[in-house]
Amino acid sequence: MERFYLITGGVDWIEKLVPHGVKLVQLRIKDQPETEVCRQVARARDFCRQHGTQLIVNDYWQVALELGCDFVHLGQEDMDSADFAALRKAGVRFGLSTHDEAELDRALSYKPEYVALGPVYPTKLKKMKWAPQGLERVQRWKQMVGQTPLVAIGGLTPERLAGVFEAGADSAAVVTDILQAPDPVARTQEWVEACKP
Repeated sequence: MERFYLITGGVDWIEKLVPHGVKLVQLRIKDQPETEVCRQVARARDFCRQHGTQLIVNDYWQVALELGCDFVHLGQEDMDSADFAALRKAGVRFGLSTHDEAELDRALSYKPEYVALGPVYPTKLKKMKWAPQGLERVQRWKQMVGQTPLVAIGGLTPERLAGVFEAGADSAAVVTDILQAPDPVARTQEWVEACKP
């Protein structure tokens, strides 16, 4: 699994940042009509294919199926309605969000491509009902997930990266630190460099 995992809020961000060395990107669209979601997912799919980048579609698993995308990310609520049999039949891989042990047990029962744990640090992105998990929780999660890749998310910066990887995360998912940076392109390049093994 790629060590650097960019999460963006729209296809425009993908077209702006992916050419700067991003090999794993999530398209996380919120509060848009389905026609707009489909338009963005299709554009992102084609753009990522041209750049050899793995696109992961957040939440909209039906759209991903219809448009021939091969990877989705689902939160706990999305798992209630997702048709995992249809995803598997179509060869669509999926990553799942977790915040506590009950959610982790549930996620692992689906045999996901990866498990995400967050927020590791305080995050500005959205109001969270979970307190920051910290690096000890990352270590514990790594022991519990076994061979399943572990994605750390929430409040990550290049300065915090070494500790996150040392704690056992396989991949660092980044949203705010890039999208709210004064120069998102330069910040993306910094992350790509920082995540090199």
